[in-house]
Amino acid sequence: MPANKEEMPAKERKILQYPIIKVRLYPTEEQAELIEKTFGCCRYLWNKMLADVQEFYAATDVHYIPAPAKYKKDAPFLREVDSRALCAVHQNLRQAFINFFRSPKAFSYPQFKSKKSKKDSFTVLCRPYRSGPSIYLTKSGIHLVKLGVIPAKLHRKPEPDWELRYVTVTKTRSGKYFCSIVYRHTAERPEPVCPTTEKTIGINHSLNHFYVDSNGLTVDLPAYLEESKKKLSLMNQKLSRMQRGSQNHEEQAQKIRLLHEHIANQRRDFIHKESRRIANAWDAVCIRETDLVRMSQNVKGANVMSSAFGLFRTCLQYKLRNQGKEFIVISPYSPTAKTCHECGFVNEALTRRDREWTCPHCGAKIARERNAALNIRDWGLQKFHEKPLETSVQDAAS
Repeated sequence: MPANKEEMPAKERKILQYPIIKVRLYPTEEQAELIEKTFGCCRYLWNKMLADVQEFYAATDVHYIPAPAKYKKDAPFLREVDSRALCAVHQNLRQAFINFFRSPKAFSYPQFKSKKSKKDSFTVLCRPYRSGPSIYLTKSGIHLVKLGVIPAKLHRKPEPDWELRYVTVTKTRSGKYFCSIVYRHTAERPEPVCPTTEKTIGINHSLNHFYVDSNGLTVDLPAYLEESKKKLSLMNQKLSRMQRGSQNHEEQAQKIRLLHEHIANQRRDFIHKESRRIANAWDAVCIRETDLVRMSQNVKGANVMSSAFGLFRTCLQYKLRNQGKEFIVISPYSPTAKTCHECGFVNEALTRRDREWTCPHCGAKIARERNAALNIRDWGLQKFHEKPLETSVQDAAS
């Protein structure tokens, strides 16, 4: 592959991007009723198709997913909702099986869906017709087949060259409706950036903080997020003293659902802002591939998963690569904390509780977490420069 962007063919200089705009929906009572029916029909169809797949495979040893039209004769209520939503269920189940057979360790076998799941959703593809697309935005909302124009809070307008592909309507446990609008457009491939030591940062996940970087900066979750968590704890204590099934119990439960969403939004807002700040300031980010699930099981009393460090890594990765920058991941088995950054001595006697230690080889006083971040940065750069040039440029541009 050519190293310079000017040497690439015109087709290779273009890439497809899929931006998403998420809006809040305010459906009428009739529209909300039809949306609920669509949720139920999609869930019913998923469970029926999955059951038939298992039954057919047990009888013939052949994997086959029936088409949605097969079920409309025995379940006429499926005709009341948009057929594109039912087709999307078929495609989602097919993709779920493809992912499972391709990588059973990464993807689990498709499971039956429950009415009491955390979130209901359905997807509708946009089809072009002579009269216009089946899904389009208006001044006051979004038009969907059989639902009409649903009032929505449109906080952002798509670009003129964006092509609407599909929408996903979801309902949270607190009763709010949202619509994720997925577009597609062609953009210029970002210019690959070759990282240097001065413009590269190493990030070490911390149990006591959110993360510590190679410059010694310690970043914690915002104080307002901790205040919201304390408020949630008090509200749960109040709920436990109420009689289950009473009106007061249901009202308090609804308040807790709203607070859970508020905390999730606060956490997501912090992560997006922090990852954007890092992606704009640095040419490369080195990070360790830590298994957060295993860490949460081994470290008792630490809220590893509640910090959403995994989401932070995902946001950093796509924001860096959209700018042609490097997101470098090193092995989770690298002894980043035990290795002295100054001389390379590995201190095997270091325990998990030791936050500071003195290197017995060179006498350097070492702060555990910053030392780990420095090693992550240096080993990440070493890993990057060991790759062939063509592979490095291709990974940076993808």
